[in-house]
Amino acid sequence: MKIAILSRNKNLYSTKRLIEAAELRGHEVLVLDHMKCVLVIEQGRPHIYYNGKEVTDVNAVIPRIGASVTFYGTAVVRQFEMMKIFTAVESQALVRSRDKLRSLQILARAGLGIPKTAFASSPNDKDIDSVIETIGGAPCVVKLLEGTQGIGVILAENQKAAKSVIEAFLKLEANMLVQEYIKEAKGADLRVFVVDGQIVGAMKRQAKDGEFRSNLHRGGTATVIKLTPEERSTAIKACKKLGLGIAGVDLLQSDRGPLVMEVNSSPGLEGIEGATGVDIASKIIEYVERNEFNTPGQ
Repeated sequence: MKIAILSRNKNLYSTKRLIEAAELRGHEVLVLDHMKCVLVIEQGRPHIYYNGKEVTDVNAVIPRIGASVTFYGTAVVRQFEMMKIFTAVESQALVRSRDKLRSLQILARAGLGIPKTAFASSPNDKDIDSVIETIGGAPCVVKLLEGTQGIGVILAENQKAAKSVIEAFLKLEANMLVQEYIKEAKGADLRVFVVDGQIVGAMKRQAKDGEFRSNLHRGGTATVIKLTPEERSTAIKACKKLGLGIAGVDLLQSDRGPLVMEVNSSPGLEGIEGATGVDIASKIIEYVERNEFNTPGQ
């Protein structure tokens, strides 16, 4: 089988691991920088050019689309779908997961636990106070909709600080969410890696001293954790509702049960493989093998 991996850098850990896992299972691997793909749309024959040559004979695609290039990356994935080629992460699911507001709305409608969240457009001073109160007051978390890896996420410890952060973001015309702060989580969250509806790895990430964001990129540490039945079902259901075949589900442990903080459609492999010792790259390749002959709708 010929597998195309959409990645901007073949030397990234996750990309290298997918290449290794695919080649060990006897597959040919083609790494394509999705930002260099040229999409040709014509009646009855959608196709893609890369470095001046038409991309042919691809059996499956594994998208590794960065948040900053979601629009173009999704268009490339959609083009492969139009060519009747299986994509491990479908284009529409990718779009859903990258829209933090929309994904939270979908998860809440499905009855899944989420941190209480407020979204408002250009509120005045009085409205800002009201927005903060609707999610339980300070401390609270102010989060940019376009943020990733903990960037654009701020803990406001009191009403005055929260108001200042919100006002600053509004002046920049930045879309943001205001969320309740889950104190009992104590700066930790769970990263649950789901492939094809099955949990293949889970770790607990703990923020370093003086930091509330647990992202490993920000100095957090990771340990293996055994999930509760409720945590397992929450992670699997979140992926199903967003339509994701591969995802990293971030959960907070709260007094009212697991809360979905975010669902990542291009989760990194380095942290989870290092913490769990599980060959997750091979789990992804096995998923692709099982679905090689699927033909997603246009």
